Formats: sequence, C-alpha cells, structure tokens
Amino acid sequence: MARRDSSSLGRRGGHDPAAGNRSAKVGGIVRRLVAERMELIDDDRLTMVSITGVDVDRDLYRAVVWFTSLDDDHDPEIAEAFEEHGGKMRHHVATQSKLRRAPILEFRPEVALRSGGRIEEILRASPVIEQHGEPQSRDHGEEE
Repeated sequence: MARRDSSSLGRRGGHDPAAGNRSAKVGGIVRRLVAERMELIDDDRLTMVSITGVDVDRDLYRAVVWFTSLDDDHDPEIAEAFEEHGGKMRHHVATQSKLRRAPILEFRPEVALRSGGRIEEILRASPVIEQHGEPQSRDHGEEE
C-alpha cells in the first residue's frame, strides 16, 4: 500500500492544528467589530449590554456572540434587538475585516457569568462550615 503524504490531505483529510488559532483570532476580530458597531446603534435595548466572548466554529462559518447585561430579565428584548441589528453587525464585520466571508452571527446570553455571581451571593450569605460540620459565623467564632 502506498503511504499517503500528509501534505495532500488538505483541510478535509486531516487535523489542522492552526484551525483553533484561526478561530480564536477571528473570534477576537468579530468581538471587537460587533462591540464597535453596537456603539453606533441607537437602540435602548442595547445600552447596558456587553459582549463577553465570541466562539467561532472551525470552518469560520458561524460565530456565537455571547452577551451579558445588568438585568437578565430583559434577555428576550436584547435578543430581539440583536436579531433586528444582526445583519448590520455582520455587514460591519465583513467590510471592516479582511475575512473572505463574514461568519453568520448568533447571539446568546452568557449564563455562566450570572451563575457564578449567584453562587458567590449564596456563599457570602451562608455560614462558614468548620471541619466538624458545625456552622460558624463569618467572624470565625470570635466573641465580642
């Protein structure tokens, strides 16, 4: 059997270690350009919204843009605003970057940050547990 030359595998036939680097680099570009475009959009639903990250798939076809806001009750309205302005944002990415093709943008709320904040609140409110399992106050048992 003939040995297949790995250089002939190309993008489809083998593992491309640079694909992860490209995805991360494109994600950073998309994040910067979407945030830049958000500043130019006059929509009250997007005023207190931050872009927390962008995940781009391996073939650079789709990008998930993660957002957060101060009030998670307004996520449906924020998602609606992103849906309305998503085409303008993608166009901005296409014209301002050197990408051959701008990825399709999907906007999703970042729930991990909110969950982390909620866990911190719970930990601050709960009593400290000593090694023996007995609740202790935050002053470490010191009497006043």
